[in-house]
Order: sequence, then C-alpha cells, then structure tokens
Amino acid sequence: MARGIPRTDVLITLMGSPHGSDLVTSVLRLVESLLRRGASVQVWACGYATLLTQEGLGESKPRNLADWSADYPSTATVIRGMLAARPGRFHWYGCRFCSDDRGAVAHVPEVRLRAPGAFAENVEAAGRTLFVGVL
Repeated sequence: MARGIPRTDVLITLMGSPHGSDLVTSVLRLVESLLRRGASVQVWACGYATLLTQEGLGESKPRNLADWSADYPSTATVIRGMLAARPGRFHWYGCRFCSDDRGAVAHVPEVRLRAPGAFAENVEAAGRTLFVGVL
C-alpha cells in the first residue's frame, strides 16, 4: 500500500476546465453511484479542476436570474457534503502544482494537496484508475 494513501477501489483523475462541459457533473454522479454500490473512491483533481474546491466559492452559487429565490450549492459545498457522508470511503486530492499555478491555494480543509510526483502512490493504492478530461 502507498504511504498514507488509503486503499480504494477506484481512482478518478479529473482534468480539464470545470465549467466547459458536463464533465464535473458526470464525474460527481459517477462517484456517487460508485459509493452507493459500496465502492471506495478517490478523486485526484488536476489542472483547472483544482478550482472546484476553493473556499472562495462559498456555500452557494450566484443567484439564478431566471429563478431568483432558488439556492444551488457550489461545487465546493457538494464535494464537502459527499466527503462528510462517506468518511473513509471517499477522498479528494488536489495537485499542488496545478493549484499553485492557477492561484487556487485556499481549498476547503477536507481536500488534501499532493505534489504531482506523489500521483503514482495514489494510482498504486487504487484497484482501478480512470482518467476523465483532457491530458
């Protein structure tokens, strides 16, 4: 087992722009489905995906002009909730280099930043690895 990385069934490496497509929504749905089936999952956010867990996003998205009274959670809030609901079975890692390069340095406390050279340890700790996004 890799140092300090819990063994998981699946590692999803999330790369690319978080709001350019349905990529993030699809990954979060996939993670939720895997967790419901009893799998343990880790996500490694790389590139602009490191912006998903910024504290500056707050609890809610900006108001929707078409439905002013609706309140939609930010991605950081959704991910925090998923982590809290499945302690020990769901883990979120962020690439430290990608975060620093994009000025994304204030992550929610549940996110663990790791150097890119440590990525191999995450792969080693996972039964399967899935890359989603651009390379």
